[in-house]
Amino acid sequence: DVLSLRLARCRGRIYLEEFKAVLLASLRSLVPKAWDSEHEVAWLWLWGSVEEMLRSQLGKPARFERALSQMWRDLGGDDHDFLRHHIYVKFFELAPIGMDYFRQSTTRLRFIADKVLALTLE
Repeated sequence: DVLSLRLARCRGRIYLEEFKAVLLASLRSLVPKAWDSEHEVAWLWLWGSVEEMLRSQLGKPARFERALSQMWRDLGGDDHDFLRHHIYVKFFELAPIGMDYFRQSTTRLRFIADKVLALTLE
C-alpha cells in the first residue's frame, strides 16, 4: 500500500518491469555469495505478487485523495479522538509487541497518530 501511494505521486508512465530488473540486480549484488536459484525463484514470486497488487491500485489513490481530505475536514474533535484511539487499538491487536515500543504519554501517542493521518493526505 505504501509503495502504491508513493507511485501515485509520480508523473508519467511507471515501468514496473524495469523496476523489477533493477531491484533483482541490486539484490544479487548485495548478497552475491548467498544468492542462488531458490532466492531467485522466491524473489520473482514476491515481485509478481507485489506487481499484481500495484497494477490493481494504479490510479486509485489520486481518486480517493479529495474524498479523504474532505472527510478529515468534516470530522469533529470527538471523531478525531475516536480515530486516534482506534489506530492504536487496531495496531496493538495486530502487533502486540508494538506495546513495548510505544510507551509514551497519551499526548505523544495522539501527536504520532495525527502525523500518521496527515501523512495519508500528503
